[in-house]
Amino acid sequence: MDEVLNIEERQHKVNKAVRELRRNKLAHGQSFMINSKNLPQGQCYIEYPDGHISLATLNHTKRDFTIVRELSAMEVSNLRNQFELY
Repeated sequence: MDEVLNIEERQHKVNKAVRELRRNKLAHGQSFMINSKNLPQGQCYIEYPDGHISLATLNHTKRDFTIVRELSAMEVSNLRNQFELY
């Protein structure tokens, strides 16, 4: 039982650290990459300081992203709810 709590405590700390990193990056005008198991391999979301979010494909050879498309307002809202991004 203690081992389960320990894992949950660690996960809580990791989540808290990632949320803090996200807030700091966005506050300093930098974008933030959001990975999701619901996306195909090699895809991610990029959140920008102005609040919009794009779907992107990782380009490993250039160490960069290719933007696939910008998410609609409804998709952004759903994504924020799903990942509890407030």
